[in-house]
Amino acid sequence: MEIASETERKYDVPDGFVLPALAGTAGIRGAAAAKTHDLDATYFDTDELILMKNRRTLRRRSGGDDAGWHLKTPGSGGSRTEHRLPLNGAGDQVPAELTGQVRAIIRRRPLKPIARLRTHRVETPLRDAEGHTLALIAQDSVIAESEGRTQRWQEVEVELVDGDADLLAAVERCLLGAGATPAAGPSKVARALNGRLAASPAPPPAPKTKNPVFRYAREQRDALTEYDPGVRQGDPESVHKMRVATRRLRSSLKIFKRSFPGFEGVGDELKWLADLLGQVRDGQVQRGKLLAAVEQAGPDFADAADRIREHLDYQVREGQAALGTALESERYLTLLDQVDRLASLAGKGEPDARGRARKSLRKADRLLDTAFADGVDAELHDARKAYKKARYAVEVFAPAAGKNGKALVKSLTDLQDVLGAHQDSVVARELLHELGPDSFWFGVLWARQEQVGKDTYAELPVVVEASRKKKLRRWLG
Repeated sequence: MEIASETERKYDVPDGFVLPALAGTAGIRGAAAAKTHDLDATYFDTDELILMKNRRTLRRRSGGDDAGWHLKTPGSGGSRTEHRLPLNGAGDQVPAELTGQVRAIIRRRPLKPIARLRTHRVETPLRDAEGHTLALIAQDSVIAESEGRTQRWQEVEVELVDGDADLLAAVERCLLGAGATPAAGPSKVARALNGRLAASPAPPPAPKTKNPVFRYAREQRDALTEYDPGVRQGDPESVHKMRVATRRLRSSLKIFKRSFPGFEGVGDELKWLADLLGQVRDGQVQRGKLLAAVEQAGPDFADAADRIREHLDYQVREGQAALGTALESERYLTLLDQVDRLASLAGKGEPDARGRARKSLRKADRLLDTAFADGVDAELHDARKAYKKARYAVEVFAPAAGKNGKALVKSLTDLQDVLGAHQDSVVARELLHELGPDSFWFGVLWARQEQVGKDTYAELPVVVEASRKKKLRRWLG
């Protein structure tokens, strides 16, 4: 699947509109010869128009230079991200790759044609003195059909290529001066629906609540759906952030369980999802850290590097396959439904939620003190997990605590990072022993990771002391 970003503006124009001269505007040297295209696009959505309500459009288009399947999603600023696939000869059957990109939004609802647009386009490239295309101006004559109704209109689109926002603004001034007006609707398909989008019931707004526990839970629900598409594409950052969201939400359900009566089973389902994400993420992390260190060790370690790479690549591939299957399962969709219901809660919640966060942090302190006294790696790992849970609980209330709240979260994150680096060295040693128990070079690598463990262990007292400063924790009570 090809992914691109596009920035464009649309304008309504009267019949007979003539494109004004743009040479000399914002670096435009002149316009190249125009090309003519006849486009035929069928748009898809659910009966409830869920995609369009979530600022997404899905179409199958023939004609032009980019014929194929196009899914447009919100991008950064005023841009849009477009996912493209070639025409597959399957008619109105939406490709699974694109359905997956919106699965968390549409859930079980089928996608079906909602409108057909036939467009006669005259496309003019605007170029600079070196011949680079700065923007494309498309003059469109549109025939739209939806639910048996036909409409006709004309409009102009300006899409940036190598130009910038200043060029867009300059071209807009020229177009407005020639009689164009900003488009009345966000897209051609919205206009084709003839008010159906506005008339269709909107999803219920999120309930207003001052309760930070419920607000935090809602933020994690939003993160799950936001990073779902990237996870399906194998984006490491999306995998990481979705995994963090599952952990934060699961932690909230455990620590603030009195705020979420009736949702006891959701934590187990979140763990199921987090474990699947973890199989992919852990392999990616180990590959990045361990393999980089091995490759820098020199040519003598080439065989070890190959064996490590093969093992971790296999782990990631298998994890991605299992995760992809899970994300299309009824179990996952049911989990999303449950999380939606959980995120809709409002009210006061339990009486002393902040006290529960405080107790969670103190429990992590005790576990770490015991791990220090015993010098056992497994106990350090348990303390790390406890601090992670406690940090998530502190995050719920930190915004209201101002500078000290932010500082406490940072200090706990620093502590977690050191504990995490130590645990990574433990896992790396286990992997090295598994892959090369009788290899001299694997033994050398094992010893280096043992030293990493000693170094990170030596760093712990400093970050522990920083995280336990009374002035940082006083606001917790």
